[in-house]
Amino acid sequence: MDKTPEDDATACHGVSVADTPAPTFMNEADRAAVIRAYDLAGYRDSGQLDDLAAFASELCGTPIALVSVVEEETQQFLATVGIDADQTPRDTSFCAHVMVGRAETMVVPDARRDVRFADYSLVKGPPHIRFYAGARLLSREGIPLGAICVISPEPRPEGLTPFQRRGLEVLATAVMGRLQDRRARREHEQAVEASEARVADSEQRFRTLADTMPQMVWSTQPDGFHDYYNARWYEFTGMPDGSTDGEAWNGMFHVEDQERAWTRWRHSLATGEPYQIEYRLRHSDGTYRWVLGRALPIRDAEGHITRWFGTCTDIHEQKLALEEREIVSQELSHRIKNIFAVISGLIAFAARSHPDFVGIASDLRDRITALGRAHDFVRPHSPQSRPKARQDSLHGLLGDLFEPYRGDEDVSRILVTGDDVSVDDRSATPLALLFHELATNAAKYGALSVPTGHVELAVRRDDSEMVTLCWQELGGPKLYATPDHSGFGSQLVELSAVRQLGGKVRRDWQPNGLVVTIEVLLAAFSRPPGTGPCR
Repeated sequence: MDKTPEDDATACHGVSVADTPAPTFMNEADRAAVIRAYDLAGYRDSGQLDDLAAFASELCGTPIALVSVVEEETQQFLATVGIDADQTPRDTSFCAHVMVGRAETMVVPDARRDVRFADYSLVKGPPHIRFYAGARLLSREGIPLGAICVISPEPRPEGLTPFQRRGLEVLATAVMGRLQDRRARREHEQAVEASEARVADSEQRFRTLADTMPQMVWSTQPDGFHDYYNARWYEFTGMPDGSTDGEAWNGMFHVEDQERAWTRWRHSLATGEPYQIEYRLRHSDGTYRWVLGRALPIRDAEGHITRWFGTCTDIHEQKLALEEREIVSQELSHRIKNIFAVISGLIAFAARSHPDFVGIASDLRDRITALGRAHDFVRPHSPQSRPKARQDSLHGLLGDLFEPYRGDEDVSRILVTGDDVSVDDRSATPLALLFHELATNAAKYGALSVPTGHVELAVRRDDSEMVTLCWQELGGPKLYATPDHSGFGSQLVELSAVRQLGGKVRRDWQPNGLVVTIEVLLAAFSRPPGTGPCR
């Protein structure tokens, strides 16, 4: 509610010094910090508030108007009309009282008759202040900074009209709007400077860290343009700084690896998938060394790739050692394969010398041959001797084991269907013995003993990590009774499936042919990744 001239008159008469609010009521340290945020040095010279001060003078009909900021010891004038001073002591400041007053605007009709100001030098002497009206300037934190005020050497008992009072308050808001714009720009500039400083510091830290790493470190823009390599890269390659930027990096690879590396890199750029590849990188001495290249994308909050960071690790010695180990392993495996052949030959030789041993020898030789096939399938191979099927494939192993059971039209009489399962050297031996016995018995007594018979082997893996193998003989001799004895072959099946693979075996002697169901946990077929023997 606006004050009336009578209210102002009451303020001018009978107000004791004890009733006057102290101008230092607020926290001066907080005020000083806020004032510094506005960076007001030289602000008056820019004249950015002169029009508001001039309008305040015209609005209120006074010869003097000021925009003041009250500091700890002085009040600084940011704009003046009718006075040349740029500051005055705080202890003679009317505006200091505006800051702590209860009303947004303070009006003093006659300063000579107001005990707060009667003894001020600005009242007793020039500019002989009589009438004063000021509207408080509030920062965005709600901290008072000073006032926009109008002054006259003539008393004005009627004070301000409601229109003038409201106009002065609007001008105070306009002043703070301009000051706030200046503060916001300054804070933005400081934030940018601070951000740039942090980025520069972060980049320096990154470069320092990258240059101390034993690996070669590089980074690219989102489109794959290489724009950074650490010191280790240039030390390794012997190339001048910047000479491998852009796409020139691919020229550092062995000619046989360039297309493969470039294709893999373009795939990562297109899909965002991690980049990993082994290739030969030209060393500073002119030789090529094997290197493992890896890169990962860096994404922003929206998932967009902002940069790629990668490393190159020299694996040349490890690569050579692995190749030597692979050669030794291949040689040992080849000799083991030969041992199987030698054992089979010895058995055949012994059978010729002991005719009564022929039947047993034949069975034993066939079992050893099956073991030899299993070993040859999973053993380390050279690129030339490697099987066509994947060496960790159950279907591939079974296909190799059943190779001798092809019909006249070169079609296997044992059909393997269903899920594939990974196998390794641990499970290959019992699987070879198990299915060799089933196939041998089928060839002697079951479905494979007649030209029209065949076997279907279905592999099913369920959600409980159990693998079921169902051997079903079809088209063979009719079965009219269940065999009442268990031979060595049946015992061998039990040994392979139950004791070695930890599974279960169930036989069902149906009239149309034998059905054998074998249940084995998936974990029995292969070791977990990273736990197998080195090949």
